[in-house]
Amino acid sequence: MAKLRIAVIGLGRIGKMHLKNLMILPDQFQVVGIADPTEENLQAVVDQYHLPYYSADYHELLQKDDVDCVLIASATDTHAQIIKDAARAGKDIFCEKPLDTDVARIKSLLAIVDECGVKLQVGFNRRFDHNFWRIHQCVTDGSLGTPQIIKISSRDPEPPSLEYVKRSGGLFFDMMIHDLDLIRYLSNSEVEEVTAKGAVLVNPQIGELGDIDTAIVTLKFSNGALGVIDNSRQAVYGYDQRAEVFGNKGMAKADNDRNSTVELDLKDASKLDKMPYFFIDRYQQAYLSELTAFHNSIVNDESVMASGNDGLRAVQLALACQKSLETGQSVKIVY
Repeated sequence: MAKLRIAVIGLGRIGKMHLKNLMILPDQFQVVGIADPTEENLQAVVDQYHLPYYSADYHELLQKDDVDCVLIASATDTHAQIIKDAARAGKDIFCEKPLDTDVARIKSLLAIVDECGVKLQVGFNRRFDHNFWRIHQCVTDGSLGTPQIIKISSRDPEPPSLEYVKRSGGLFFDMMIHDLDLIRYLSNSEVEEVTAKGAVLVNPQIGELGDIDTAIVTLKFSNGALGVIDNSRQAVYGYDQRAEVFGNKGMAKADNDRNSTVELDLKDASKLDKMPYFFIDRYQQAYLSELTAFHNSIVNDESVMASGNDGLRAVQLALACQKSLETGQSVKIVY
């Protein structure tokens, strides 16, 4: 199996998680460098992993001949420029979501990626979750017939810090964007119209920053199906992740993963194991699977499973949701 030499750009929580996962895929990847503008983040990782290349300036890594590809996990507002620079340097690219929050900038970077002939995979890890992949398979193989209703519930165990909220771009961009991509994946169809409702029910300070912490979005698909996504910043019982597709031949649904499938039934009560509390624990398998898929797409010269166009579509939907929330009207999607 060919091993890819990869550099990680951005060493916040997600970047460190990806770095750790790359290290446990030694047959597929060799991490040869890291970059982060924050000295504290950079030095801590250098001391832990003893990597040959490290820099506060990612451009230095892009100039290395022994870097085949890059994983971008930096702040959202840096993604577009780093993707362009990496593509021009001839590096294949894995980038965390979203690619950007501006449609014109995304189209510009996708044109450069295409011109340079490199791979670009977006970090929509839920496509690689074993449960959601199985539902997708049931849709694409016709087992469910024609999809009619698609439902997704996605609720975090606790709200993010206010500092994060200030830079996140809002709930539709940093949280629901995963669900907007997933619902396209599960429906096997494009969205034609969205209607969004939002509220501040968890933390009033989130509202003071101009964001919401609770949302419901309804969607109309080009294949005639209807969809609904609900999000909350706080589910006190754990990280709640469920999905369902209902069709004219049947239904497929995925409930929450748990530490075990054991159900304890006693005289006066029944009990299930708790669901995971943190997204990294819930989607550990999916994070590894998406890296393996990225590796395979490069080595076998195959299409990526979460493309730059998928990244563009998710942002277009997030923007439409934001517009619907602000205007109180349904918004038709213009691609």
